[in-house]
Amino acid sequence: MIRLFSTHQIRKSTELEGLWDFTPAAYMGEKVGAYRYRLPVPGCWEMHPEFGNYRGIGVYRQKVTLHQRSNLRLEFKGVSHTAHVYFDGVMKACHYNAYTAFECVIPQVEAGTHDLVVYVDNSFHEDSALHVPNDYYTYGGIIRPVAVEEISDLYIQNVMFTPVRQGLGWHGSWKVVVRNMGQAERMVSIRGILAGIDAELGRSLVKSGETVEISSWVAYPDVKEWSLENPNLYALTAILTTEEGYDCDDWLDRVGFRTITTDNGKIQLNGKDVVLQGVNRHEDHPMAGSALPLHLMVRDLELITDLGCNAVRTSHYPYDERFLDLCDERGIAVWEENHARGLSLEQMLNPNFGWQSEQVTREMVQQHYNHPSILIWAILNECASHTEEGRAHYEKQLTIIGELDPSRPRSFASHHRDQEKCFDLAEIVSFNLYPGWYTDEDPGELADQARLWADALGGKGKPMIMSEFGGDGFYGFRSPNREKGSEERQADIIDSNLRAYLERDYISGIFIWQFSDCRVTEGLGWLLARSCTRNSKGIVDEYRRPKLAYETVKRYFRGR
Repeated sequence: MIRLFSTHQIRKSTELEGLWDFTPAAYMGEKVGAYRYRLPVPGCWEMHPEFGNYRGIGVYRQKVTLHQRSNLRLEFKGVSHTAHVYFDGVMKACHYNAYTAFECVIPQVEAGTHDLVVYVDNSFHEDSALHVPNDYYTYGGIIRPVAVEEISDLYIQNVMFTPVRQGLGWHGSWKVVVRNMGQAERMVSIRGILAGIDAELGRSLVKSGETVEISSWVAYPDVKEWSLENPNLYALTAILTTEEGYDCDDWLDRVGFRTITTDNGKIQLNGKDVVLQGVNRHEDHPMAGSALPLHLMVRDLELITDLGCNAVRTSHYPYDERFLDLCDERGIAVWEENHARGLSLEQMLNPNFGWQSEQVTREMVQQHYNHPSILIWAILNECASHTEEGRAHYEKQLTIIGELDPSRPRSFASHHRDQEKCFDLAEIVSFNLYPGWYTDEDPGELADQARLWADALGGKGKPMIMSEFGGDGFYGFRSPNREKGSEERQADIIDSNLRAYLERDYISGIFIWQFSDCRVTEGLGWLLARSCTRNSKGIVDEYRRPKLAYETVKRYFRGR
């Protein structure tokens, strides 16, 4: 399942879900012999008993059959972490980063059966600036769905829809990107169908091999707003028509009408102050790795909803769109951030860091733009924002987001306390602090101090979020002495933090670290303290079994 709904009616699209041939390889592009294994796609190779700790290159192979000569578009929703795509033995695309999608367009493919081969690399090396040994696990494989599409010479490459409130009514700003992969320039037009209104969005000449952006402004007087209580969604359809009157392509999506503002030191959804109460979550499960099937995503959201949460932070990368679809439907606010966690200045000075992190930032915003549940864009969790060199990267990436989407506020999670240098660059200031676990500080006093730091360092008048807090709790370790690591001690820590933060009206959001226990990289310095190579700060364990802290959170969040 690519999304929770059909994304095309005119364009022919098929998902390549199922078993693919697989074999490990020594180096990228190596000609391999027999494929000894059959692994599921989407999936992680760590789920196979022979590859539970494999870090390196794996080769996937699948057959693609066409019944007529066609332009072929392959869309990979996520390959972890570097992909090289070969079609009939010729490399057609390469992409870095596990958590954003990429396309591979192959013109005029003859009818018949063709070989699709994907080399996947999840190893750590100097060419990978973002996927490094870390406090979560970089799985290997084609971890998200793959679609094969037959497209015309003219096709829609992207649609970005922005709802705008004007007075008592709603309007929508359309941006439709059209590509011409044919040999001749063509005149095209775009229609947009939404909320019962069929509007002509514009016409444009598209030269051979180029793309154009068609923009339009349309009034939608009768729509209902999207909110956490009433997540009203509307089907969006863009239809591409040639000058001869032939509908040659389409794009289907879902949108919601809502506004997000940050006035008077608080966050507003549709003009009303909102406090985000949520969890940080990793896409990780011992039975699926990072390739969670739909039913496990639904299970997570059922538990998150049962806790009384109204928000999720996508720590520390963009999510599978099916999870975002679920949040759109259920009225769960999303803080979505690009991919980077805890990188030092030395790591950020890797010559690949700039383009790799900027690429994932652009792809995140462009690909997930239409999800109404995403209220906050964020970048670079706990990286070197306390240095001038780091600040240059923060400024560049936050500027990219602001240019692509001025309708949403931006943030980043900082643990640099009074050394922070980038609060002036974002609309929301956010702190990762662990009183009761890494320090013995009082949560309320520390929050007050954090507010003073923010005010003095460029964040005065801006909403403040406690983006991480918590402590380890090993499932089943119960102790009347409440030692560190016991479920009782974890519940105490979360209790004291929640009580302090919910009492302070200057705090606009709280995100517990974390929803579920997750796998981490083995053998990295301080990570040796991660017993069983797990981060055990989840309020449920890796199998989603609730700990004592679950009821603590539920009491605070559902009691409000």
